[in-house]
Amino acid sequence: MEILDSRGNPTIRVYIELSDGTNTYASVPSGASTGEFEAVELRDGDKKRYGGKGVLKAVANVNDIIAPELMGMHAHEQAIIDKKMIDLDGTENKSKLGANAILGVSMAVARAESIFANIPLYEYLGGAGARRIPVPCMNILNGGEHADNSVDFQEFMAIPLGAPSFKEGLRYVAETFHVLKGLLKERGLSTGVGDEGGFAPNLASNEEAIEIIIEAIEKAGYKPGKDISIGIDSAATSFYTGENTYDLKWSKGGKMTSEDIIKLSEEWVAKYPIVLWEDPLAENDWAGFKEFTKRLGDKIEVVGDDIFVTNTKYILRGIKEGTANSSLIKLNQIGTVSETIEAVRMCRDAGWRHFHSHRSGETTDTFLADFAMAMDGGHLKSGSASRSERLTKYNRLMEIEQELGDRALYYWK
Repeated sequence: MEILDSRGNPTIRVYIELSDGTNTYASVPSGASTGEFEAVELRDGDKKRYGGKGVLKAVANVNDIIAPELMGMHAHEQAIIDKKMIDLDGTENKSKLGANAILGVSMAVARAESIFANIPLYEYLGGAGARRIPVPCMNILNGGEHADNSVDFQEFMAIPLGAPSFKEGLRYVAETFHVLKGLLKERGLSTGVGDEGGFAPNLASNEEAIEIIIEAIEKAGYKPGKDISIGIDSAATSFYTGENTYDLKWSKGGKMTSEDIIKLSEEWVAKYPIVLWEDPLAENDWAGFKEFTKRLGDKIEVVGDDIFVTNTKYILRGIKEGTANSSLIKLNQIGTVSETIEAVRMCRDAGWRHFHSHRSGETTDTFLADFAMAMDGGHLKSGSASRSERLTKYNRLMEIEQELGDRALYYWK
């Protein structure tokens, strides 16, 4: 069925029932800052409904094409079911049936089988050894495509890598979030939030975003770089104008080359407690990404999102060329649970990290929390300490930590 995501746009929810009566559903997220080579999210294009963003075609594809083909198959055969849907679609980017239709079914199948097996979803997907709770990389200040403000970079994250547990780490960054709100109020700045729940004030520069977050960390009673560090998602494709030119409207220097971006990043990494940088350069700037990683990869985690789009084809190229040392992992970028697991496996085999992520258009489905836990990535981002579609993932991880008790692990690397 068609439901609405956190931005009020249509997305798809898929219901499933097994022969013994087990029934459940899964809801599919949607991105705003999307990579050029992501699997295709099928939209109706009918301007009379939701401005063309309806997903009735995707719904029909589940009900009329996918469902009849899956009847009688065993839900524990996740890879076979996913392959069946990929073959039914027959395109490289899932543009015929829609990645949203295929992923909804794929997620629902996994959840149904975990219920049938009477084990938590994270244990079903990750095995009995799945016990490390990912560190929450909380996006507390938004810019770029996720906010209408004077900040070029899309996300500034507070990362509680010094906390003793997930529960405490979440408290560290939630408290910092609320202190940041107070600081913004004191300065007469907006405390409205962006798509992912982070504050979206108009600041004098991108660097001021880091400085005010550090001030909030300290005022909350924590030590920057020890208790809480900083992660950045530039989403650089959004301000790349082509011909090796980046137009940073809110940074000193304005139009910059890849080399200018790298030099600026080196200055910030030396000056601030930055431990992770996602998409510092544009999705087609492979040479720039490689140089960034060469110069900063031994100091921080360099994450590729738009450049890899959770696709093993691009991750493999990145591994061979030394483009990054980590890949962002988003289920709906590739479109099935099995393919996402394969992307994670490729990262592990190469000695890379994998950073699990929500989308800007989210639902209250908690599949991501269990999946990140199952894949043992060590960290995830699910937005800020506001908006229930973000917090539901964090709350699910607190539930898992409580269930595991003394068996739960929590560490950055």
